[in-house]
Amino acid sequence: MDTEAPHTQRGHSSPDEGEGRSRFVLSGTVSASGSGRAGWLTWRRAGLLGVACTVFLLLLSNFVLQPFLIPSRSMEPTLEVGDRVLVNKLAYRFGDRPERGDVVVFDGTGSFVPQGPDGNPVGRAVHGAASALGLAEPSDTDFAKRVVGVGGDDVACDENGRIKVNGVPLDEPYLFPGDSGSKVPFRIVVPLGTLWVMGDHRSQSRDSRDHLGEPGGGMVPVEKVIGRADWIGWPVSRWGGVRSTGGRRG
Repeated sequence: MDTEAPHTQRGHSSPDEGEGRSRFVLSGTVSASGSGRAGWLTWRRAGLLGVACTVFLLLLSNFVLQPFLIPSRSMEPTLEVGDRVLVNKLAYRFGDRPERGDVVVFDGTGSFVPQGPDGNPVGRAVHGAASALGLAEPSDTDFAKRVVGVGGDDVACDENGRIKVNGVPLDEPYLFPGDSGSKVPFRIVVPLGTLWVMGDHRSQSRDSRDHLGEPGGGMVPVEKVIGRADWIGWPVSRWGGVRSTGGRRG
């Protein structure tokens, strides 16, 4: 009896050990499968989140606030090459109109550049999306300039190179050091519904002065204004608002 009892106990214990090993292996298999599925779901969620963020940013840039990469020196020192300004697209949506001193971004098609062929629609869409996110240079037809005259204004450059609006000399503290108001004499009356715009770095800016003899006479239709450049968003060292004179005259 004494010799059979241990044998009987060993017989009962062996299946238990085997069942334990089976449960361990099965558990490990389920765990690995669950981990793989969880990883796939995590990547899927990350992808969906990325798409949602991109769509949100595109909607934001199309209707509210669009980054705009400054490609030239024409607006120095206010805006420097490589700055990314945030263009407020709601600034003129509810009855307000551009004022003297505002820095605006506009589509120069028909005023600064001739109407051309549309080109490759796919390439245009891709570039437009990248530009809307501030990742690419703006379209060749988009410009950033300062409003100097609005509809009905008499804008002139006197013999001293100083800009006058309705006979009153402008105070232009934003001009690039060493620049005058203009080295090219002119006098125009801005038609209603249009703007006369100029760069702050007058000696480096192709603006309304350079298109006087062309169709449109260098005037920018108000409806072609994309928005007002209100802030510099990048680089971090240049964070801040874009200086506007608010139509101040001296």
